[in-house]
Amino acid sequence: MINGAHVILYSRDAVADRAFIRDVLGFPGVDAGGGWLIFALPPAEVAVHPSTERPSHELYLMCDDIEGTLAQLREKGVTVGPVTDQGWGLLTAITLPSGAELGLYEPRHTVAHGAAGGV
Repeated sequence: MINGAHVILYSRDAVADRAFIRDVLGFPGVDAGGGWLIFALPPAEVAVHPSTERPSHELYLMCDDIEGTLAQLREKGVTVGPVTDQGWGLLTAITLPSGAELGLYEPRHTVAHGAAGGV
């Protein structure tokens, strides 16, 4: 059956964003051929939210300590947005070299990727 997820980020500067993911975020990866890098992600989870709008998808990286993570990213020259308290977690965004933003949050809810047994 399903054994993983493959996330695609579309970028106006894929080379720079790939280098950022490799060098700044430190994600391990493989060269799928011709320098086309594909990165391993930390454990993940999927949530389905109701919407009356056209369906869309979002990607957020998760961390245990948003302030500590942001301090480390700032030391590497990463532009980060303000942190907002959403109740369910602390939310911000980091800016990729292409100018695109990537969500980052510290969850306050139980996370699924550590749950034994599931729902």
